Amino acid sequence: MRRLFFLSVLFLALFGCSKSEAESNDVAVSSVMVPPPPPAGASESNRKDQDLNESSKTKIPQKIIKQGSLRFETDNLENTYNQIQKAVSDNKARIINDSEGKDYNSVYRSLTVKVPSQNFDRFINNVSKGVSYFEVKNISAEDVTEQFIDLTSRLHTKKKLEERYLQILQKATKVSEILEIEKQISAIREEIESKEGQLKYLESRVSESTVTIDFYKTIAEKEGIKISYGSKIWNALKSGFYSLSDFLISLISVWPFVILFCVFAYFIRRRLKRRKKE
Repeated sequence: MRRLFFLSVLFLALFGCSKSEAESNDVAVSSVMVPPPPPAGASESNRKDQDLNESSKTKIPQKIIKQGSLRFETDNLENTYNQIQKAVSDNKARIINDSEGKDYNSVYRSLTVKVPSQNFDRFINNVSKGVSYFEVKNISAEDVTEQFIDLTSRLHTKKKLEERYLQILQKATKVSEILEIEKQISAIREEIESKEGQLKYLESRVSESTVTIDFYKTIAEKEGIKISYGSKIWNALKSGFYSLSDFLISLISVWPFVILFCVFAYFIRRRLKRRKKE
């Protein structure tokens, strides 16, 4: 009887230990939870303050996007183009678009140039040499420092959140938790890549300025000066001959009316003669 009692007590003790160990394992697994995302409108002011604090620590330089647009008349397209090419070479710029054409009274050329921002002012001055008058000269500078700081801070926050999810992923044991964490990591990675692309685009616009240059040459008056006086007389004679030819052709086209007019004039003249005789 005593042996049976001791065996039952030992069985209950072992069963209780295994149950407590299983409960402790469940608690350990359930403790690995996915951190909830921060509310959309909450702590916006705190985030901005944090952005300013981080920017003051990192000391991000001022980000300026410069752009220019020039249009002017020139006496020699080739010389002007050579001058612009020299300015491009001296300022380490590059021509990304070059087009030319002709309208009723001028020939023109249009260039789009990418210039390093630090050489922007010097490039404009080099191109402007010898230009007496600009029909269009627009120079703009847009400060995007705040936008750059905001994107940088958001990117930093997303990368920290990604690190937290990766740490939690290493501790997760349930398949449902692993799938949920990997889903969140994938969404965060897409946002990180999007913001990195925005930063690269913004940085490229800051590092290189865009300048459009339109220059043209008026040809109508200059060609008229080159025509000699004898050529003008010859052109006038040819024009008169063509006008006379057109008049004769127009008379031929109305020959029935001419005949009727002649017959009518003949009878009227004959009648007038008869009245004089009477």
